[in-house]
Amino acid sequence: MSSRSSRRGIEAVSAAVLAMSRHQEVREVLQTIVTSARELLDAEYAALGVPDDHGGFAQFVVDGVSDDQWKAIGPLPRQHGVLAAMLHEATPQRLADVKEDPRFGGWPSAHPDMADFLGMPVVDGDEILGALFLANKRCAPRPPDGGCAFTEEDEELLRTLAAHAAIALTNARLYERSRELTLAGERARIAHELHDAVSQKLFSLRLTAQAASALVDRDPARAREELKQVAALAAEAADELRAVVVELRPAALDEDGLLATLRTQVDVLDRAHSARVSFGHRHVRALPAAQEEAVLRVAQEALHNALRHADAASVAVLLEGRGRGAVLTVTDDGRGFDPSAVRRAGRHLGLVSMRDRADGVGGCLTVDSAPGRGTVIEMEVPGG
Repeated sequence: MSSRSSRRGIEAVSAAVLAMSRHQEVREVLQTIVTSARELLDAEYAALGVPDDHGGFAQFVVDGVSDDQWKAIGPLPRQHGVLAAMLHEATPQRLADVKEDPRFGGWPSAHPDMADFLGMPVVDGDEILGALFLANKRCAPRPPDGGCAFTEEDEELLRTLAAHAAIALTNARLYERSRELTLAGERARIAHELHDAVSQKLFSLRLTAQAASALVDRDPARAREELKQVAALAAEAADELRAVVVELRPAALDEDGLLATLRTQVDVLDRAHSARVSFGHRHVRALPAAQEEAVLRVAQEALHNALRHADAASVAVLLEGRGRGAVLTVTDDGRGFDPSAVRRAGRHLGLVSMRDRADGVGGCLTVDSAPGRGTVIEMEVPGG
């Protein structure tokens, strides 16, 4: 390999590794690996399969195949033939024509025709994380037989990329696991809040109702006052329960996207509370999944504060596109507070959690509030 081509290869691998490191979701990492590999080795097609424990693939991503082609191909491949050799034996496969290999078992009629083939297992220690493969090397000028071939240099580049891909994929899995643990912690917090807030109110309601019952005959006027208190406590308990139900309701980000999910949650809160809760958006583009989840959680926390602590008559949620990213603004006309006084008192109203969520996705959070003039929470995320 010449020093010039070696330098180009190193630069290309470096660019691919940086692209992988920008993503944290497993699916995004897989797609970036595949796209980077296809561009790096100048192939027509690329794919990466993550095996399951049943002879198939838990995930399978492709590059170079259109959505219509992918749908027409049909079910995912099984772990057989050349794929099985990479997954079960952890051996690279470089073939002049995959169809001529004795292990080749054919493919569906809609499958694109492939000839030269280069495959590389993605390995972390003794664990085979997946199989990365490329087909149909592009070359110019075309040889007389119309075919090209992956070289030993290509194989070494793909080996290097696969080693970095293993690190990126492992990190993405760890990140998703940490999110699962965070979600479990969130649910534990909500359960604790349900016990502390709702249970106490229901207990107070029961005692007040008993007191009213005892006073009905000897002090009707006072009994009426106690019954008013029963009604107030019941309303408060209902509000607490509604808020908890909204927080426990799974966010449909994967199915519906951020805008639809925010709109749904705002509509639920608008119906559940006497305050007017509204939602608007302008020029919002798709964000990385981690950023969308952070925006949703911060919006939920800000709404929770406005409706349960600020005594707001109206709350407005606005999501606006800004460059490649977006800005979330939650504005209420409630009683407001002094942020510095809240910190000194050891109460945070979820501000620490919101800032942590913003920081965790490379964003920033600002809080503008003062006693008597409401609160504005603004969160900006960078996009992808």
